[in-house]
Amino acid sequence: MSKENTKQKSGNAFISALKKSNMTAMAAILVVMIIIASIVSPYFLNVYNLQSVLRDLAFVGMIGIAQSLLLLVGELDLSVGKIACLSGILTGMLMVNVGLNPWLCLVIGLILGLIFGFINGIIITRLRLNSMVATIGMQGVYGGINLVITKGKAVTGIPSDTQALGKQSVGPIPIPFIICIIVLILILFMVKKTKTGRYIYAIGNSKEAAKILGIKVDRIRVMIYSLVGLISALAGLLYVCRLGSAQTAIGEDWPMNSIAASVIGGVSLTGGVGNPAGALIGAAVITIIQNIIVLFGVNSYWQSAVSGIVVVLAISFSSISDIVRENRQKKIKLN
Repeated sequence: MSKENTKQKSGNAFISALKKSNMTAMAAILVVMIIIASIVSPYFLNVYNLQSVLRDLAFVGMIGIAQSLLLLVGELDLSVGKIACLSGILTGMLMVNVGLNPWLCLVIGLILGLIFGFINGIIITRLRLNSMVATIGMQGVYGGINLVITKGKAVTGIPSDTQALGKQSVGPIPIPFIICIIVLILILFMVKKTKTGRYIYAIGNSKEAAKILGIKVDRIRVMIYSLVGLISALAGLLYVCRLGSAQTAIGEDWPMNSIAASVIGGVSLTGGVGNPAGALIGAAVITIIQNIIVLFGVNSYWQSAVSGIVVVLAISFSSISDIVRENRQKKIKLN
C-alpha cells in the first residue's frame, strides 16, 4: 500500500507541476516558434516586422492581462472590444468635434472605460447574472451606441501629437508595448503583493468560502470589472492613436483573443489558477502565428480560424489536465 500511495502522490505531484509549469512550457514553445519563423522566413527578424509584431502584441497583451483577472475569479468579459471601441470613438469626438485638449480627452477616455467596466460589474453582481451572458448583452449595447453616434463612419483628424503614443518608439521598442509591460508590472504587483490579489485567488477557488472568510466578494468583482474596462479603454485609445482615426471596427477580435491568450498562458477557466504574465505569453503566441500567416501570404481570414483552433486546443489541454487530476483524486479516496 505504501508503494501505491507513493506512486499516487508522485502522479499528483506531476499533474500539479504540469499545471503550474504551463506558463513556462508555453514560453519554451514561444521561443521555438520564433526560431522556426526566423529560419523559414527571412523577413521575420526584420526590424520593421519585429516592431509591428510588438505593436500588435501590445494590444492583445493588454486585453489578455485584463481578461486574466476575471478568469482568475471564474468569470469573463466579452464586451472588452466594444468598450475599447466606444471609449476611443467618444475620445476622438471630444478631440475633433468639441475641440477639447487632446491630452485631457485621453484622460476622459480612460475614465469612460472605467465607468463602462463598473456598469458591467454592477449589473452582474447586483442582478446575479452569468458574466458571459451579461457581457454579450453589454457588447450589443456598447456596439449599438458606437454605430448610433458615428453612423458607421470613422472619426478622422486625431491630433498628430497624440498619434505618437501609437506610432512612435523609444529606441527600437514601440511605445504601446512599453505601456503594455507597465500595465503587466502593475497588475502583477496587485495580484502577488497585495491583499486584493490574495482575495482574487480565494474568490476564484470558492466564492462561498471567500464570503465565509469575510471577503467582500461582490466589491472585489466590481473592482475587477472596472479595472478591465479601464485597461480596455487604454488599449482602445492607443489603437486610435496608432490609426490616427477612431473606427467602429476597433477591437472586433479582442474578446476571443484575450481569452485564448489567458488560457494558453495557463490561466484556468474555472478560476483560482494562473498568472497574468501567462496572458502576455499567450498573446505573443497568437500574434506570432498571425504574423507568420501574413508573411507567408496566407489569406488574412485564416487568422480568425487559427485563433479559434488555438483557443479550442488550449481549453482542451486545460480540461484534460483537470479530468486527469480528478480521476487521480477519486482513486486516492477509494484506496
